[in-house]
Amino acid sequence: MPLTVSYLDAPTADLFRLHRERLDWLEGAAGPIVALPSEYPDGYHVPNHHHSRSQLLHALAGVVLVSSQFGRWMVPPDHAMWIPAGIEHAVDMLGNVSMRSIYVTPDAIEGLPARLRVVGVSDLMRSLIVEAVALPDEAEPSPRAKLLLTLLLHEIPAMPERPLGLPFPADPKIAALCRRFLAEPSPHATIDEWAEAAGMSRRTFTRTFHRQTGLSLSTWRQQALLFAALPRLADGEPITGVALDLGYDSVPAFTTMFKRMLGTSPRGYLRGAREPNRMSG
Repeated sequence: MPLTVSYLDAPTADLFRLHRERLDWLEGAAGPIVALPSEYPDGYHVPNHHHSRSQLLHALAGVVLVSSQFGRWMVPPDHAMWIPAGIEHAVDMLGNVSMRSIYVTPDAIEGLPARLRVVGVSDLMRSLIVEAVALPDEAEPSPRAKLLLTLLLHEIPAMPERPLGLPFPADPKIAALCRRFLAEPSPHATIDEWAEAAGMSRRTFTRTFHRQTGLSLSTWRQQALLFAALPRLADGEPITGVALDLGYDSVPAFTTMFKRMLGTSPRGYLRGAREPNRMSG
């Protein structure tokens, strides 16, 4: 099977077959690390699956949504998703996505992350990923290829985690409130309102929510608002309209939240998301 796969022009009936063939090929691949490129159209859905290798999923262009039983994760440009081996997950494309994936055996190097996370991608790491994908398929890698892949492996544990995960609580009543919030996000919902709806005291609700998600409700809601905002911004919607639709009283209030969560303004994010990729090769 060819290493480069494009799903952009494939007939719908062939998409699942291509996906299964690629997974089968990956399971039989040799070596501790495999780098694969993919091109996906807007709205493409990769159904639930898993692999025996961990995956570092990096979108050079477009926004990716990864879902599992543990929650949801948003992967915008300049970020990557770490998916440990064996975890069932599905992937949805928001916009046309140019993806580069690094598949790593669990014992390839010490210090690999043990849980799902979104990580920032440095200029060095982005270059290593692009170069790894461009390497020729050789039975015995060249000295340069070995050095490049070894450095890439060592960089994975050092990638900084970003607050773009949205874990779901196990409690069914609280989980239902979370799903309702995702359907109609607003920055004005209060802890007391959520606690009352869940039939808990404020203290019990706060403790339960943090224990089951690892986040405070305030942080969880801010990340949920980002989940609602990023696809719309990536589609070119005006910042003002997105901010007001999500319930913010002003664009500066929305921008403050955005910068606190992503380290850049919405306009800065958009510039990065729309900048032509000079290294896609």
